[in-house]
This record gives sequence, C-alpha cells and structure tokens, in this order.
Amino acid sequence: MKRILLLLLLLLCISSFAQINLKDSCIRIPMLQFSYAGQLPGGDLDHRFGYNSNLDLAFSLKTHKNWIFSIDFTYIFGNQVKESVLDSISTKADHYVIDLNGELAEVHLYERGFTSTAWIGRVIPFMGPNPNCGIVANVGLGFMEDHIKIEDIGNRSPPLAGDLKKGYDRLTNGPSVSEYIGYMYLSNNRFVNFFFGFEFTQAFTQDRRSWDYEMMRPDNQQRIDVLSGIRAGWILPLYKRGVTIHYYY
Repeated sequence: MKRILLLLLLLLCISSFAQINLKDSCIRIPMLQFSYAGQLPGGDLDHRFGYNSNLDLAFSLKTHKNWIFSIDFTYIFGNQVKESVLDSISTKADHYVIDLNGELAEVHLYERGFTSTAWIGRVIPFMGPNPNCGIVANVGLGFMEDHIKIEDIGNRSPPLAGDLKKGYDRLTNGPSVSEYIGYMYLSNNRFVNFFFGFEFTQAFTQDRRSWDYEMMRPDNQQRIDVLSGIRAGWILPLYKRGVTIHYYY
C-alpha cells in the first residue's frame, strides 16, 4: 500500500507541470480517481458473504488517442458473513462463544479484503463538451484477497486469542480478471469531473491458511469468486489550465 501511494504521489508531482487545453481536442490527461462501489457476490463467494462496499483509489493516464491505462487499489468491507466458522467453539443450542468467566462473549464477524488491478481501456467520445468524454470500456488483470475479520469484544475468549483467530478467518486470495463499462465526463473548466458504470470481477482463489480449526483439516478447495456492482466516482485531472489568448482589435 505504501509503495502504491508513493507512486501516485510521484506521478502527481510530474504531471502537475503539464499545461493543456481540454476543450479543443482529444488530449493526454493524467488523472486521480476516487470512487465507491456497492457489490453483490457470486460464484463461491456468494456462499461466504453478502452485499459489500468497495472504496477505490486509482491513477489513470488517458492518451491523446483516447486509450486509458490505470492502476488501482480497492478496499472491500461488509458485515454480512454467511459462513459458520465458530461452531466448534460455540454452544450447540444458540451458537454463542463462552468467555473466560463462563458468560456469553460478544463476537462480531465482518468481511474484509482488497483488490489491486492494472487496467487498459478505451474512451469512445459521446455526449460531452469535448472529445475526451464518453463511453469507457476497460479490462484488467489483478489480485484479490478476502477474509473474515473476527472481533472479540474485550478479548475475553481464549479460543480467539492472538494468532488463534487465523485458524477461523478463512484467508483467501488469488489472481483476478475484471471488466468495466461506463461513462466518463470531463468538463472544460476542470470543476465537474466524474464517472459511473458497471464493474465485474472474477477471481481464482484458494484458502491460504495451513489449518482450518473449524474443519480440522487444510482447506484446499479451488474457488471462483465473483463480484459485480455499480461504481461511481470523482476525477481529479493532474494538469494546469492552458493559457487563454485574447485578441483585441
């Protein structure tokens, strides 16, 4: 994550010296993009989690021929966990974990994860104030990881102390492919710049823990995890406004 942020900062510094005129033609534009997506799981991921949220930070470079090259990092989070990962340490009747004092422990489960993807795409000019706006179609190759965050309030449950949580968190990751189609708007005055569209990700993953305490064996299942949703965000163009020349007669 630190390396990605340093790269984005370097690109920001380099790009800030460019002066271009957006209105007249299709031009080269470096951009930072910040976005949110609401996503639904599919494939094997649908058996593990429900609806999730996704925050994205991306650096993109649109060329003067309307090709787009991007790298991004997304943070996945949600509170809909479908898997029963604590049954072996829970009461049979009501599925509660017992704490050190013999009382019911307060344990919460959350979905957490991330993706990192390199994208290539194309802008097809359409319905905008300049030829840099239009329909965007992207494809990407990357990496996806997810796990169950186990929060033991007060840290009073011995089976969940320290690294023992790793035996229940189902850490899963693997390579991914992604597709996106949407619309991008870049205003002539730089103040209104946004995008929205549909995004799809398919990841080929496997559990990475050496032992699953709930299953009492390693989990070697090969999974196909799918995420699909609507993404919308804001664009920060990384260039200075071109010089406007006025002629007086």
